[in-house]
Amino acid sequence: MNPTGRSLISSLLSAVLLLAAVATPLLGQATPFRMVDDAWGDLPDGREWGAVSAIYPAPDGQSIWIAERCGQNTCTNDPDMDPILQFDLDGNLLQSFGAGILAWPHGMTVDDEGNVWVADALGFGQQPEGWGHIVVKFSPQGEVLMTLGERGVAGGGDTHFTKPSDIAIAPDGSIFIADGHDAGGSNRIVKFDAEGNYLLEWGQTGGDYGEFMDPHALAFDSQGRLFVADRANNRLQIFDQEGELLDTWTQFARISGMFIDDNDILYAVDSESNQARNPGWKRGVYIGSVVDGWVTEFIPDPEEDVDTSGTSGGEGVAVDAYGNVYTAEVGPRTVKKYIRRGGNP
Repeated sequence: MNPTGRSLISSLLSAVLLLAAVATPLLGQATPFRMVDDAWGDLPDGREWGAVSAIYPAPDGQSIWIAERCGQNTCTNDPDMDPILQFDLDGNLLQSFGAGILAWPHGMTVDDEGNVWVADALGFGQQPEGWGHIVVKFSPQGEVLMTLGERGVAGGGDTHFTKPSDIAIAPDGSIFIADGHDAGGSNRIVKFDAEGNYLLEWGQTGGDYGEFMDPHALAFDSQGRLFVADRANNRLQIFDQEGELLDTWTQFARISGMFIDDNDILYAVDSESNQARNPGWKRGVYIGSVVDGWVTEFIPDPEEDVDTSGTSGGEGVAVDAYGNVYTAEVGPRTVKKYIRRGGNP
């Protein structure tokens, strides 16, 4: 079956899957998870959380990496503050780094060697000279190992980005970057080899199959398929590593962030749906298998009145080795941890 046929079937299935994904919280049934605390993670010296959208577990699942915008919604006002933070699973800070390098950290991934990759998407209306539009690879100790793009210079082609949103690393080390946050760039996926050499790209601005409006998050499943959260189009597009469209799903709502665990369970967080934007869908974390596409569990956004707000709840999502779920929250400026009911933090 061609991608268009599969996509049409997926669209028809989404109405049914809506019951599995959304009807449960609407009917008042309890989510299988409970929140550990309203705010997780202890910051040093009275520092307060700023906007948080980037979060990812270390390879062993025993610690969590977070990129935070320096107590505000930008690091340009305090370039001496470290935006990249590592915590143990109890929320104790282990280390931090990255001061003076990132202006508006957005997406994050951690590769199998523990290296931390962060996309600097800059921000809405924030154009300080010499900041943003790059992807940086840090060692686990904070050494800069690679920079893709030219800092402070927006563009396209094989050497520049305009507000890159996220990164995913394939099993062979190939680098995939989602470029075009808030549809302000070229709305494309760019592929590099493990050494950072440009290989190919695909996509453009639009709503047709294979096109994007704000490709906001990336994740690989065990088959090596690349999942792209095409946020402003309210859908998830699935590609092979050469850019061929394999499928299009809508049942995981308007995705801001994604994480796929070793069992091919997708955790997709929706921080934007409301009656004006993707009406009929609830904000929260949609959980289901990428093998069959069924949404089976849901963690609702803890904020109740979200019909008019721009963003709430998690924009980033991560899962540790014990199945605990963490959400990184831009609007509320916090990190939340969820565990299964009856389990221990």
